[in-house]
Amino acid sequence: MKCLNIISITAILSCLISQTAFTKEVNVYSYRKPQLVKPMFEVFTKKTGIAVNAVYAQKGMLERLRNEGNNSPADLIFTVDIGRITNFKTAGLVQAIDSEALNANIPSNFRDPDGFWFGLTSRARVIVVSSERIKKGEISSYEELAQSKWKGRVCTRQGKHPYMAALTASVIATHGSDQAKIWLTGLKNNLARRPQGNDRAQVKAIYSGICDVAVINHYYMVKMLADPEQKKWAESVRIVFPNQENRGTHMNVSGVSMAKFSPNPKEALLLMEFLASREGQRLYAEKNGEYPVNADISPNPLVKSWGNFKQDTLGLGEIANLRESGVRLADEVGYND
Repeated sequence: MKCLNIISITAILSCLISQTAFTKEVNVYSYRKPQLVKPMFEVFTKKTGIAVNAVYAQKGMLERLRNEGNNSPADLIFTVDIGRITNFKTAGLVQAIDSEALNANIPSNFRDPDGFWFGLTSRARVIVVSSERIKKGEISSYEELAQSKWKGRVCTRQGKHPYMAALTASVIATHGSDQAKIWLTGLKNNLARRPQGNDRAQVKAIYSGICDVAVINHYYMVKMLADPEQKKWAESVRIVFPNQENRGTHMNVSGVSMAKFSPNPKEALLLMEFLASREGQRLYAEKNGEYPVNADISPNPLVKSWGNFKQDTLGLGEIANLRESGVRLADEVGYND
């Protein structure tokens, strides 16, 4: 793989040296931040002698792959959220993989039934509440967010954001479209402000007294607690794992797919299988705040301290199929207005 998008002389030399030192390689296109995946790549290289070359991007990866066509150097695609993951499948830019190791290590609800994508870490869509203003047990489910008692007290991202669309899709799968529309309308009516910001911004809004309740991915709590400025935001809220009495907490994933025109498919599959192995999953648990998809591997100590919880086992393939319905419902109820 050529040293793509590198402007630093030091980085260019490092890239060239790595290409000289290793005769085998895997080329990764990644939406995941370097600090989250680079440590695993380094261990893989030490174990196998296979170099991992990574190109990191914030957006535009699908378009890049499409433009490169069968000349693309990409072997693997790393991305987050079931919506983004399945976009690559829908676009015909990834290929199906049949691997006994992947199927054994990754639960069926966290991988594509046809083998086009595999979850590597999972994230819980939790409710966070003000520790001062909300009593324990006062809210316990996503459905309760639509109750009138929360009017003017809830903050969320925009309704069509992939995280919100996936949650709405899970409500559709559980209760049907009509009830999901009623729920989303009720949630909209309870908003303390127009939907805006990322998950951290929702926690900050609770800290600032703008709202009392919000919905976020759990790992943002890990990130905020490690940030000197944001630690006070995180310490102002309490985590609630929703729907423990019925379907369980909605889950999503970060995942990997093999590019359709992968020039190094054997090496790429070895990396996929390593990341899904017990060792790879332990490394993921140590390096970021997400849950391993392998239930036999414990999360990092902070996440583990929050306790065990019941996860929704609804297949993410079904969430992916209903995601557009979730987006349409957000438009129908004018969620972002």
